[in-house]
Amino acid sequence: KKNLELFVTLSGEHRRGTLLSVMDKTRTAMGGRKLRRWLTFPLMDASRINSRLDAVSELVSRGSLRKSIVERLRGVGDIERLAARIAMGSANARDLLLLKESLMLLPEVAVITGESDADLLKEVASGLDHLPKLCELLERAIALSPPPSLTDGGIIKDGFSEEVDELREIQHGGKSWISSLQAKERARTGISSLKIGFNKVFGYYIEVSRAKTGAVPEEYDRRQTLANAERYITTELKEMEAKVLGAEERAAKLEYELFLGVREEAAAYLDELRKTADAISTLDILSSLAAVAVAKRFVRPTVNGGYELAIIGGRHPVVEELAEGERFVPNDVKFDEEANRLLVITGPNMSGKSTILRQTALIALMAQIGSFVPAESATVGLVDRIFTRVGASDDLARGRSTFMVEMMESAAILHNATPRSLVILDEIGRGTSTFDGLSIAWAVAEYIHELGARTLFA
Repeated sequence: KKNLELFVTLSGEHRRGTLLSVMDKTRTAMGGRKLRRWLTFPLMDASRINSRLDAVSELVSRGSLRKSIVERLRGVGDIERLAARIAMGSANARDLLLLKESLMLLPEVAVITGESDADLLKEVASGLDHLPKLCELLERAIALSPPPSLTDGGIIKDGFSEEVDELREIQHGGKSWISSLQAKERARTGISSLKIGFNKVFGYYIEVSRAKTGAVPEEYDRRQTLANAERYITTELKEMEAKVLGAEERAAKLEYELFLGVREEAAAYLDELRKTADAISTLDILSSLAAVAVAKRFVRPTVNGGYELAIIGGRHPVVEELAEGERFVPNDVKFDEEANRLLVITGPNMSGKSTILRQTALIALMAQIGSFVPAESATVGLVDRIFTRVGASDDLARGRSTFMVEMMESAAILHNATPRSLVILDEIGRGTSTFDGLSIAWAVAEYIHELGARTLFA
């Protein structure tokens, strides 16, 4: 993973310059995470690989189908994460609203995808369960613009609970009464600047400017003195305040309890949500691989259980993308069981030896996740492991020099490679004398040749 720069470049960049940055055109967070897993764990079953290739092939040839799917996936939220939040009991009303909106996009996606011929796409379409009962519950229960907090009220939709509706009526009625009280008191007292306000410390109050305090009626009870005004309360105002605030508090508490019940009901659908998320992420990746294949002129590889690994006109997917207008010169590589098991590549510095080594490994890897590959044509006999011995590095903290690290990596390859493996050796035996280095390189080459692993040796 490190030497082939799948997710992080050798210089430490996490996006630009990695294979993932070229391959990832997914539209959902679930698809992006799953694509990383596909690249980390390529398949070793030719029939499963070809099933993925059939699906990608159909999405490549049917551009309108691919675009329709991509357009609809754009609005789908992270159902996988939302399901996890529901399971953990940390999902809020906005999470449930996003879940409902995402699920409601799926029937259309399922219909479009189900019209395809590839078995994998049909399988994905049948897995896109939009859970109508859950959608109906969330549609009835959750308000259209709920606040992020679960305890402030406003999360349950009108009509879901009679009791909540009644308490809201009391609140609205009381607030309307308080609003009309301002006009009534202005007319009664003749104080045009009189206003009714509210704060969390004093509740509702009547505010009169200092200049008009002489006109204040006797039944006004003074509560607070400000620089330019006095604040009063009346028995009538306090009674209505108790009614309004009490209803508000009871409604918020009841809404919270109702929401917990709805979230618990949603938790009963976790298995179905995970299966749906899995189907969406697979569809997202297949669409992404098809989009990349079309944009970058990739071709479908032939993947089988044979030994042959033949690439005609192969290109390094990342170097080609970063070449910025320069033409990438394609290369041919051919392994077969009889004459071409170990290929030695020589040439001066900066002649492209390391590029063709990595390019061959990347094409094999891409083929085995079910992706099209950057080549004119490619035949990939299944690879069980890819081994890389690339570059110079040391681990001085553990007492390992550059040469020691190189030898340990080489030893790991010699112990673990099989005839089905693909081995990339980018120089061996540096950091020692010419003849010692040559002897080590020669011995390693002979051993691997006898083993039968397909090997590129720079």
